[in-house]
Parts: sequence; C-alpha cells; structure tokens
Amino acid sequence: MDMKYILLDRDGTIIRDKHYLSDPEGVELFPNTAEGLKAMQDAGYGLIVTTNQSGIGRNYYAKSDMESVNRRMSELLAEYGIEFKAIYFCPHAPEQKCDCRKPAPGMFDQAIAEFGMNPEECFVIGDKLCDVELGLARKAGSILVRTGKGLKEEQKCIGKADYIADDLLDAANYIIGLTDE
Repeated sequence: MDMKYILLDRDGTIIRDKHYLSDPEGVELFPNTAEGLKAMQDAGYGLIVTTNQSGIGRNYYAKSDMESVNRRMSELLAEYGIEFKAIYFCPHAPEQKCDCRKPAPGMFDQAIAEFGMNPEECFVIGDKLCDVELGLARKAGSILVRTGKGLKEEQKCIGKADYIADDLLDAANYIIGLTDE
C-alpha cells in the first residue's frame, strides 16, 4: 500500500507562533500536538512540514536559525516516537512572488515529486487560510486548527476547509474517522 501523507504547517500548528522565531529555546509544542501527530503516524500517515519562513527573506534571521528551530521541534517530538519525513520551507518574503510561499503549491509539488504521493489522498493542516488554500490547490483534504491564528482565521475558512479542528489531536481523530468508514 502506498503511504499517505499529511502536510503540516509549523508555526501556529505544531509549535506556538512566536513571531519570527529564530531561537530554538523558544520552541513550545501546543497541548495535544504530540498525541495528535502520533495518532496520525500510527494510522499509517507520513508527516511532512511545509512552512513559510519569510524571516529569512526579510533578513530577520538566517537559514541556520530556522534549521535550529526545526531541529529542536523534531527533538521534542522524537521523544514521542514522531518523525517527519521531510521539512520544506519557503525562505521568500511575500513581495518576492515565488511559487513556494503558501498558498502557492511549490512545497506541495516538491513533496509530490519526492515521495510520489497522490495529493488527493493527502491532508494539509494549518492555522491560516493559506494552509487551507494549499490543500485546495492540489485537491487534498484541508483542515484548519484553532491553535495559533486559527481562531482569527476561522471565518475566512468556513466553506473552504473540509474540517475545523480544535487542535492536532482533534484533526487526527477526524482523519482516522474518515479512514475507518
């Protein structure tokens, strides 16, 4: 059986959004994050991070700072047996008009090419409209979480997101419920 994948936003979805986070000491998981990710992984999903990191393009921090934050996030989650298959990032500022900054599908396309996935069997989870739109761009399931900016973004996502979840555990239960039908 081909592995199915879940593409997850980083800031505001997996870890608390600390406005241009560049210090690994600031990495903080949301409640139920590890439990939700573990449930997704145990259900047979590969976990992939897709994150806009415009702080690099704006020269607020270096790529190595972002990598340190990603490493710390991965270390915290490894304690629960969680492993990311890949972490994709867009280093561009919005005005750079790239094809990888969400909601543009560049990072998703990179994952499709690298993992040979069928995007229609995938889910995209995030706390902003751009994450929901990334899922829509490739006909993947899209889930908004109410963590991070999710509560503020919820109105924009009604009718677009397939599901609005309280957190990653709620999202995991939704996905697993679909596959159990």
